[in-house]
Amino acid sequence: MKLTVHTFVTLDGVMQGPGGPDEDTSGGFTRGGWVVPYADSGFGDIVGGWFAEADAFLLGGTTYRLFEGYWPQVTDPDDVVAAKLNTLPKYAVSSTLTDPDWAGTTVIADDAVARVAALKQADGRELQVHGSCGLVHTLHDAGLVDEYRLIVFPVVVGEGKRLFENGASPAAFRLAGSRTTESGLLSLTLRPSGDLVQGDHTVVDGRDTPTL
Repeated sequence: MKLTVHTFVTLDGVMQGPGGPDEDTSGGFTRGGWVVPYADSGFGDIVGGWFAEADAFLLGGTTYRLFEGYWPQVTDPDDVVAAKLNTLPKYAVSSTLTDPDWAGTTVIADDAVARVAALKQADGRELQVHGSCGLVHTLHDAGLVDEYRLIVFPVVVGEGKRLFENGASPAAFRLAGSRTTESGLLSLTLRPSGDLVQGDHTVVDGRDTPTL
């Protein structure tokens, strides 16, 4: 399976608490809910398209608990997000989650990198990560992410958990797709393209000449 990461992110790279002020207040975060004013029909179409490709889910502990508290209550068969989350296998990476109630859940308590690498060898389309900031950091540094799907919101919140923190493994990406919505959202599909390549600007004969 292809491992894909899906998240909403601000212009300053924050992915914490997109859905509401009380969604994730860890670290004293008080600026949650920044998705809501911009959630238009295009946003819904993009997210629905993400979930339509899933064959399994990989979630960090915080995101798993948020999803477990909401999605099992959504029983509309036409809701693709609920239908996928409630019926497909879910893998929760957590050292504190011991007895999940959500059907189809397997807890990964240790050796997460090795376990995820093994899951990727299974048949299927996509093993999808949604949110799960700390898990995404680990997967990125381990080189396990095959594709990032981001929706960039035109806001700056100034603090919070970021998609790529200081110290993240340097990397380059290739743009595989993009889309904008009426409310100004930018959807990006990015695929790792290798190591970070650095260049330099030097002056040759009085002209700035970029070099690689």
